[in-house]
Amino acid sequence: MPLRGLQALTARLFGLRRQKSKPAAAAHPVMPAGRLVAIRDFGTNPGRLRMYLHLPGRLSPQAGLVVVLHGCIQTAAGYDRGAGWATLADRYGFALLLPEQTRFNNPRLCFNWFRPGDTGRDRGEAASIRQAVARVLIDYPALDRRRVFVTGLSAGGAMTNVMLAIYPEVFAAGAIIAGVPFGCANGVQQALEAMNPGRTRPARAWGDLVRAASRCRGPWPRVSVWHGDADTVVTPVNAGEIVKQWTDLHGLPETPSEADRLDGQPRRLWRGAGGGVVIEQIMVEGMAHGTPLAIAGVAEPHGVAGPFLLDVGIDSSLHIARFFGLLESRGPRRPEPAGQTSPRPSGPRPALGGGMFGAASRLLRSFAQRST
Repeated sequence: MPLRGLQALTARLFGLRRQKSKPAAAAHPVMPAGRLVAIRDFGTNPGRLRMYLHLPGRLSPQAGLVVVLHGCIQTAAGYDRGAGWATLADRYGFALLLPEQTRFNNPRLCFNWFRPGDTGRDRGEAASIRQAVARVLIDYPALDRRRVFVTGLSAGGAMTNVMLAIYPEVFAAGAIIAGVPFGCANGVQQALEAMNPGRTRPARAWGDLVRAASRCRGPWPRVSVWHGDADTVVTPVNAGEIVKQWTDLHGLPETPSEADRLDGQPRRLWRGAGGGVVIEQIMVEGMAHGTPLAIAGVAEPHGVAGPFLLDVGIDSSLHIARFFGLLESRGPRRPEPAGQTSPRPSGPRPALGGGMFGAASRLLRSFAQRST
C-alpha cells in the first residue's frame, strides 16, 4: 500500500477527524466506594471530556494528586487497571484524576494533542483537564497543590507534555510514556510525521515552543521520559527530542550528568543546580509501543498486562511514583471533601475488549514498519 494510503488508514484508526454527529451520553453505573467516581461539574469543560477521581481510604500527609491520561482505544478505567495506578494510590495515600476522551471528540478515544484548539492555554481539552485539577484541589484541601503531577501513554503521553508546557506552574513533575515533543505537530499530517519517522529540532527551538506557550519563566517541572527502543508506532527518536526540549528549559547540557541501569534498563539522568534529578530518560530494551509493567514473577503486581500494557520486567508506574516523590508514606489520614461539592459516586464505562486492542496494534505496527 502506498505511504499516503497507509497514513490515511492510520488517521482513521487514530480518529484524527472529528465526528459530525454527537452520540447519546453514556450511562455511568454506580461504583463501590474507593473506586473511580465521576466529576460532573468542574467548569465550562470546553474540551468536552469526562473526568474521574480515585481517592484512597486514607490520604498521606501533604498528599499529592496524579493526573493519569490513557492512550488511544483505551478508557480511564482500563488504563488505570492496567497500569496499576489505583493500587499505588491506595498503598501510598495519594489521589488520582483520570480524564477520559469521548468518541464525539475523537472516534478512537485519542486525546487531540495535535490540534491547536485543544492544546493552547485555557483552550479545549487542555483547559478541561486544568479545570478538573482546580476543582479537585478545592473540594479536597488536604491535597497539596504543590504536589500535582501528570503522566500518560502515547496520545496521553503527548497530552502530558502539552499540560507540562502550557501549565508549568500547576505541575511539579510529569512522566511521558511513548510521547512526542510539545509543538511538534499542528494538524493530522504533521502528527503522523511526528510519530514516525519523527521530527528533530535544535534544543533551543524545542524550548522556545514551550516558552511561547505561557508567561511562565520557571521554575519548570521535572520530567521523566519513558520509551521502548523497539517502538515502531511512535519512534524512539521522540524520546531524545523530548529530553532536548526540557534540558533547554532547565538550562542543562544535552549530555546527561550520569547514566546507570534501572531494573536492568538503561537510564540517563540530568541533575539540577541543587544536585537533584530534574530529568530522567529510560529506554526499555526490546519493548514495543506501550506502558512498561512488571507482572510475571511479582508477588503483588501493580497492574495487568494487555495490549499496550507490556510485561517487560520493569514497573514504570512504581518508578514514576517514586520520581514524583509519592512513596514516602507517613501515616495516612482520611480524605475530607470541602462542603457539599464532592463528586457523586459513579463509574466509567468498562474498557474495550482485547480483540479491538489487538487489531489496532497490528494495523499501527504495519503502518509504522512499512513507512520507514
